[in-house]
Amino acid sequence: MNATRVDAARPRRRISPLLVVWLTAVWVALWGTLTVANVLTGVVSAVLLLALLPLSPARDRLAFRPWGLVRFVLRFGLDLVVSSLRVAWQALWPGRLPRNSVLAVELTPRSDLLLTLTVLALNVLPGSIVIEIDRGRSTTLFIHALGADTPAAVAAARRAVLRLAARAVGAFGTRADRAGPEDPSLSARTPGEHP
Repeated sequence: MNATRVDAARPRRRISPLLVVWLTAVWVALWGTLTVANVLTGVVSAVLLLALLPLSPARDRLAFRPWGLVRFVLRFGLDLVVSSLRVAWQALWPGRLPRNSVLAVELTPRSDLLLTLTVLALNVLPGSIVIEIDRGRSTTLFIHALGADTPAAVAAARRAVLRLAARAVGAFGTRADRAGPEDPSLSARTPGEHP
């Protein structure tokens, strides 16, 4: 009876046929020729790989909201152009070195996938880079911001991060993610901020 209980508690390894097809296609693409031998060895390799090194189940899920995605992409494109021009202007400004700040921005707890999307988007924008993530009761992003040298510029950079995170939730957040929108008051504390 105990053996049955242990077997029932142990997660079953399930091999996804779609993942086998994808890995086989990658295998064939790497070999460069479509032959029966390449397809068969690709299938065997994919099954062995998935059986010996199973993927952990995805705990987080994303929703797809078309209007939110359009808003996210359009605003991100605008932010990309504006931040590129700002960095170019600061680089070409004669005789003045831009001052930087390290900001601490607290976000309400979100899924790992939404946090990853937010961090990737921030790192792609010129002039900002996430240098540390502190996952505790809340998530704190430490961001190096180029040109944030006044209290007003620091506050604007912090608001921009919160808005970006809110747009990511609007585009891909589940109902539970959207239930608790970002609260700008969370960013009032600034541990470790260095103007």
